Amino acid sequence: PAITAQVINALYNIVDRMYIGHIPQNGDLALTGLGLCFPIIMLIAAFASLIAQGGASIAAIFMGQNSDNKAEKLMGNCFTLLIGTGIVLTVLFQVFKRPILFAVGASVNTIGYAEDYIRIYLIGSLPVLIALGLNMFINTQGFSKVGMKTVLIGAVLNIILDPIFIFVFNMGVKGAALATIISQAVSAVWVFLFLIGKKTKLRLKLSCMKLDFELMKQSLGLGISPFVMLSTESLISVVLNAS
Repeated sequence: PAITAQVINALYNIVDRMYIGHIPQNGDLALTGLGLCFPIIMLIAAFASLIAQGGASIAAIFMGQNSDNKAEKLMGNCFTLLIGTGIVLTVLFQVFKRPILFAVGASVNTIGYAEDYIRIYLIGSLPVLIALGLNMFINTQGFSKVGMKTVLIGAVLNIILDPIFIFVFNMGVKGAALATIISQAVSAVWVFLFLIGKKTKLRLKLSCMKLDFELMKQSLGLGISPFVMLSTESLISVVLNAS
């Protein structure tokens, strides 16, 4: 299921670019504008890994020690941190998006397309973080098929919505961004509903969402490695775009 999810995700990204590349007259510039947004998108994903990947691993250890209460508290803490981080990143990137896009290689011809895409995408950065982060807690419980469905739901919905918003409603790159955030929001709702439902082993509870800094220190300490890996990949994209 994990491999299937990765393949689906790759195919959906390819199809997404194909639609944007076929926008009449300005498809090449629109596609370039989308590429300029990827360092920001990857950095948002890196923060999801920083918070949840380490947390999910430690939650698995707690479950192995029959300490499901600790695991649930850790998951609730990570959920709180994902929400807080999503709000902060959204505000920061919205305020500084234009200079950041120029820094990563935007030109006067492409900045408009890049801004149009990232402005809308950032509105959905909170559900993106929730879908990516909490899905790790689903996988760590052994529900890999449910984790695969999280990716599948978002990918299929995005592939359906892309041509509708891009070509039928004539929204161009704005339509592509809108399709993406709607799809990610549906995935986030799917993950959230599963984790408050009856089938999950670890349940998302309001009582577990008050931050415990000792738990968060352990989680972030373990999550720093995947964060560095993804953030440096973002840096590589910046260098390539600028070049």
